[in-house]
Amino acid sequence: MSGPKVFEETHKSESKRITIDPITRLEGHGKIEIFLNDEGNVAQAYWQVPELRGFEKFCIGRSVDELNKITPRLCGVCPGAHHLAATKALDGVYKTEPTETGRKLRELFYAAHYIHSHIAHFYALSAADFVLGPAAPVEQRNILGVVDAVGVEIGGEVIKHRSYAQKVQEILGGKATHPVCGVPGGMSKPLSEDDRVKIEGWAKSTVDFAKFTLNLFNDLVLKNQQYLDIIASKDIYYNETYYMGLVDKNNKINFYDGTLRVVDQKGNEKFKFHPNDYLDYIGEHVEPWSYEKFCFMKKIGWNGFTDGPESGIYRCAPLARMNASTGFTTPLAQQAYENMFGTFRDLGVEGPIHNTMAYHWARVIELMHASELLLDLSQDPSITNKDIKAPAGEPGEGIGCIEAPRGVLIHHYVADEDGITTDVNLVVGTTNNNAPINLSVRKAAKALIKNWEVSPGLLNMVEMAYRAYDPCNSCATHSLPGKMPIKAVVRNPDGSVYQEIKNF
Repeated sequence: MSGPKVFEETHKSESKRITIDPITRLEGHGKIEIFLNDEGNVAQAYWQVPELRGFEKFCIGRSVDELNKITPRLCGVCPGAHHLAATKALDGVYKTEPTETGRKLRELFYAAHYIHSHIAHFYALSAADFVLGPAAPVEQRNILGVVDAVGVEIGGEVIKHRSYAQKVQEILGGKATHPVCGVPGGMSKPLSEDDRVKIEGWAKSTVDFAKFTLNLFNDLVLKNQQYLDIIASKDIYYNETYYMGLVDKNNKINFYDGTLRVVDQKGNEKFKFHPNDYLDYIGEHVEPWSYEKFCFMKKIGWNGFTDGPESGIYRCAPLARMNASTGFTTPLAQQAYENMFGTFRDLGVEGPIHNTMAYHWARVIELMHASELLLDLSQDPSITNKDIKAPAGEPGEGIGCIEAPRGVLIHHYVADEDGITTDVNLVVGTTNNNAPINLSVRKAAKALIKNWEVSPGLLNMVEMAYRAYDPCNSCATHSLPGKMPIKAVVRNPDGSVYQEIKNF
């Protein structure tokens, strides 16, 4: 989908086009198109997703029992989230609920999944922008550059604790990357006492590592006035949207289960609904220049790419979860939550935090929460019980909803009486954030690129706008605008272009 016709028609009078392709340090593929006017200022900017996975379609006709093994193949970073959302959907399809121990094992597995995912994003994908600086040479802005800057010992701790989380997923999930543990009504195998002891030891170490990561963020980012100004800026990384997150009965964040709560730009509760009613609240808008849909609040409506109370655009993922809740159920994470909101209150912010760069801060706080959950559950006396699966009924329709690291994730399946899938709908964390990412990229580009002044550092700061959301385009690309755009480049023996052929 390189250079879609809609771009050319809309911007044919403009004199400059900047393309960032491929964009870097994210899961999946994407590009950014920036159009400058005659004064060299940004007229428009697009976050464009040119890849198609199409899982919603090719799962139809398969046995519904297979879907919690197929859908995790969407991505190698967040398969645990898809596996559990799919398994919860199968609970609904077969009219069953997991046993108490079955549920706790799922949550234990999921705490480990959060740990491995958040460590990967913070240290491997986003840290380079803070540790090395937005304008550092591109060949240094990567995980190796970060390790070189902070030291091999810290790099070793990062790898070690991510491996602990992967080992927990392997023990419980059967595989470290593409789990197969979830079954309708519970889990496929119990946890042995020997494995519980191992997990408890790893969890204690991970809690300490999460404390270290929070301190590292404080030292490298919050004590650096330049970076703090970037986080708190309203000019570059700031949009006033609605926020949605999964909460328990006390409006505390719950990664695994709960009610979906939406707050407005002032922090007031706007909607609260059971995930089974998501179709009454969440709409999916389609644009011809992206394979990724754009979610919005149906009861407010789609009013284009704009923020504010008249726009149905909302945000999900770590910062949104904190804005839509009253914090966490674990003490260290709750303390860090209160510290973050207290810091912003000292900066004059009342209510939700609309500053996009605060997503990074929220993510390391969630690392703390997931680590505490892992430890608490590993010490639960009932976690090794053998009653791990409830009986299942006849197939039908089911909806599974969890908080993926990248936002609210919904799997919706319909099966016939023979258990064959007849309909699938996936609302993925990044799909929820697709419209906000476009808002964020456009605002950053307009604030940073002026009077023809463009540099690699400025373009990386534009990329930082999407990187804060930790998007996963592999998971989120389901829209099919009409045909697969193809461009073939025929080259001469010397490498020069002989001919370009394209169907768009």
